[in-house]
Amino acid sequence: MTHTVLFDHQAVEGALDQIADTMDAPEVYLVGIHSGGADVADAIQGRLEKNGTLVHRGNLDISFYRDDLDTIAPHPLVHPSELPFDVAGKHIWLVDDVLYTGRTIRAAMGEIFDYGRPASIRLAVLVDRGGRQIPITADVAGFAHAATADSTVELMTGGAWNIEQRQVK
Repeated sequence: MTHTVLFDHQAVEGALDQIADTMDAPEVYLVGIHSGGADVADAIQGRLEKNGTLVHRGNLDISFYRDDLDTIAPHPLVHPSELPFDVAGKHIWLVDDVLYTGRTIRAAMGEIFDYGRPASIRLAVLVDRGGRQIPITADVAGFAHAATADSTVELMTGGAWNIEQRQVK
């Protein structure tokens, strides 16, 4: 499997700054999708709080909301979802690392609505790689990168963050 660094640490840091700047408000409701989206949401939260924003933070594990649960693994690793605030009437920022087919986001929205009815849900992603299967789009994306269906685009968080593309076959 070959891999290429698409965006290095400096570029990723700049993209995270840009995403946080887009969310600039006195109070933000931020929900990350396990696991990469939760990491990105943590990084954004740090930037927002540094600028004086009050951040209400949650994480979702959408494993049981996926439409392909029966095909991903016999025993998927499941994290608890944590939404320690009432979502009803709130303007939620949903955060993920890579937007591809849109199915993960659809599942996350389904789970959010099980907690209550937010006023709105906006989507922030670090990378939009194209290839949607359902009509979902990001309100803000750090990067747009058209990747082929035979590749993956991944946020690498071991050490300095970067974004890599890997050819599957």
